Amino acid sequence: VQLQASGGGLVQAGDSLRLSCVASGFTFSNYGMAWFRQATGKEREFVTAITWSGGSTYYADSAKGRFTISRDNARNTAYLQMNSLKPEDTAAYYCAAKTLLATRSWLDYHYWGQGTLVTVSS
Repeated sequence: VQLQASGGGLVQAGDSLRLSCVASGFTFSNYGMAWFRQATGKEREFVTAITWSGGSTYYADSAKGRFTISRDNARNTAYLQMNSLKPEDTAAYYCAAKTLLATRSWLDYHYWGQGTLVTVSS
């Protein structure tokens, strides 16, 4: 089982980034997917999640209106489109998978990617 996150980088405030998470080793279409982030010295926090079918999505208040989660089950890939980035979005972003439903608690997730670093300069 592997989740490979990519797409992070150094950007300026107001810029956009799209993160990708490619899954392998399990039936991707049976799993809800989520993105969490962890800034230096802070706890891991929920960003967004999407159900196995893509029919429902959930967002942290900090992400609403700026971030969009999506998935392509044919490509075994989940995406996080981040627009209007702010310095406070700076963190390592992790994708995670759990069976069927998506939740906001990182404790519920079975599989984790290695993280991709997003740095937003002011």
